Amino acid sequence: MRIGVVTFPGTLDDRDALRAVRIAGGEPVALWHGEDDLQGVEAVVLPGGFSYGDYLRAGAISSVAPVMEKVVDAATGGMPVLGICNGFQILCETHLLPGAMIKNAHRAFLCRDQPLTVENHRTAWTTGYEAGQVIRIPLKNQDGQYVADERTLAELEGEGRVVFRYAAGATHGPAGFEANPNGSRHDIAGITNAAGNVVGLMPHPEHAVEAGFGPDQPGEGTRSGTDGLGMFTSVLRSLVS
Repeated sequence: MRIGVVTFPGTLDDRDALRAVRIAGGEPVALWHGEDDLQGVEAVVLPGGFSYGDYLRAGAISSVAPVMEKVVDAATGGMPVLGICNGFQILCETHLLPGAMIKNAHRAFLCRDQPLTVENHRTAWTTGYEAGQVIRIPLKNQDGQYVADERTLAELEGEGRVVFRYAAGATHGPAGFEANPNGSRHDIAGITNAAGNVVGLMPHPEHAVEAGFGPDQPGEGTRSGTDGLGMFTSVLRSLVS
């Protein structure tokens, strides 16, 4: 299965995402923001980083790149799309996902291994997990606070569209944000669209796909965590089901 990974100017996790696709068993395809050709891929990843134009609003300029017109059309037609960190911000800017990302509540950049509770295991990207499962993947952001109006939050909750929530158990976080690291409404770390094919999350599953390079997993040793791999194997299974 061919999985595209889009590079924008400033993207810094595209190679990690391409590697994650390869480790999961897919064929990674590098896509460039300035081209309007998805090269026949069957799913798309918008990776993390600090894309050009973030000084205006995170993801605002990237959301109108030529490739995004094709991504929006494909996602509307049912193609699985995953937005990680800056990619999540871009999905909000294109309105494929509701809400917005603003500066962390503590006004500082944050980097730590973050526990997440899996709330929705029925999306194209999460079938490899169990509902209520706690996974641990890296988190690194400064515009990571998810916000939305009360009506939108009620819809996300009522329709089961919260995919991940921040969970307790992280270390090295700012005081007062031990569980919720950035002040996100309802402790939301990731959401999906109504169809379940588009998912955005702030933490980085592509950094937790290979033992020896992932986060520290309590009781299992240093850098042993591979909890992020399930997102990439899940989408491959969804494409053949």
